Amino acid sequence: MNILKAMTAVVISTTIVLANIHTTKPSQKGFSTLLDNLNDEEIDQAILGKSFFRIPWVEAPSATTARDGLGPLFNANTCTSCHPNNAYTNVFTQDGQVNRSMVVRLSIPSNHSKEHQAFLETQGFVPDPMYGAQLSLNGTTDVPFEGKLKIAYTPKEVVYADGSKIELRVPVYSLTDLNYGNLHKDIRISVRKAPALVGLGLIEQISDEQILANTDPEDKNNDGIRGVPNYVYSIKDKKMVLGKLTYKGSAPTLKQQIASAFHNDMSLTTTYFPHDNCTNQQKECLNAKKARDAIDVPDDRVEAIDFYLKNLKLPVVENKNQEGKALFSQIGCASCHTPSFSLPNNQKAEVYSDFLLHDMGDELSDGRSEFNASKNQWRTTPLWGINSYKYTVGAQVEYLHDGRARSLEEAIVWHGGEALKAKESFLNLSQQQRDALIEFLGEL
Repeated sequence: MNILKAMTAVVISTTIVLANIHTTKPSQKGFSTLLDNLNDEEIDQAILGKSFFRIPWVEAPSATTARDGLGPLFNANTCTSCHPNNAYTNVFTQDGQVNRSMVVRLSIPSNHSKEHQAFLETQGFVPDPMYGAQLSLNGTTDVPFEGKLKIAYTPKEVVYADGSKIELRVPVYSLTDLNYGNLHKDIRISVRKAPALVGLGLIEQISDEQILANTDPEDKNNDGIRGVPNYVYSIKDKKMVLGKLTYKGSAPTLKQQIASAFHNDMSLTTTYFPHDNCTNQQKECLNAKKARDAIDVPDDRVEAIDFYLKNLKLPVVENKNQEGKALFSQIGCASCHTPSFSLPNNQKAEVYSDFLLHDMGDELSDGRSEFNASKNQWRTTPLWGINSYKYTVGAQVEYLHDGRARSLEEAIVWHGGEALKAKESFLNLSQQQRDALIEFLGEL
């Protein structure tokens, strides 16, 4: 049975968002409970995928071929290091160190050479010539790690119309202990936290036509919102397709994103990325001992992980605060955070995203472009599963692409660019109205 059939096997009423078979109560296992309607073969496939997602990989070469191939350069040795409970970690560990789930993406401006043009066409950016596309915090035996990330914050005060205040924290990033020399003089550093793995089986059921119907690059309706798609390179299809996943919508499918994470975070080879993540200038990495097999994670294992993540339940949504729900639309949040999309068999998924790119202003810019996504543009983040974050994360929940926001309120106040009007409307609400809106978001 294919994934779409597995996800839509039960016909339900249009008045129901998702049947109980597809949802679970908010809890620590809110993102890691399998759907109820899987048959025995599908359960076996999901359990296989779960095992490869959770069990650590080991440095190559090892006695076990099933987990062989970690490194030479890597950040973590298991997917759950960055996605515990299929959620995410916070910026800092309990002892105050920067969490290894804080990924440092590296890129430089194009010099318009053929080499750089090839990078732009297939990767969407030009990597640093020495350090590559992502900073590796760890290295295997005799291979020096690439560097370390330091994060500091400076305060920024914002005043509401009623005179009350909120203090934001502005991140300041620096890279230290660089073991392979200097970064490129025009380096662009984008720091991103690993996202929660919520609703991935539903996203790929939303058709391209549904997403593209909401585009408005010329703002013809004069609402200030210019949603645009990101077209990205599909490695398997060898062509440009609509990107739906990652912070900038730069991954076309979950399988390719899984393979990308294996490559960048663990230097595990797949048929998508058949080489270690060494650059041509890193001799120790290039000369490191190899795994027994050329492909560390064969397609059937990538497919098993893909199946596992796509067949997980969503936490049930209980929109009790109707005032907050109304305010969400009234002040313009729903212009980008589209409440729902229709799915096969008359189902409806409350995603609160249009899966399009939007300019979020200079303050949230990371200075980095990915395919059609400019330095200021981000894919609208789906607002589902928020009601389970406090259980799955198990600590103070942090929001936005780099975790700078310590609350939903801070996340809203950080909005700019196309969302500036909605943010200003939020600043002009009364305290009671702001509380109602935030309570509504916390129920999603």
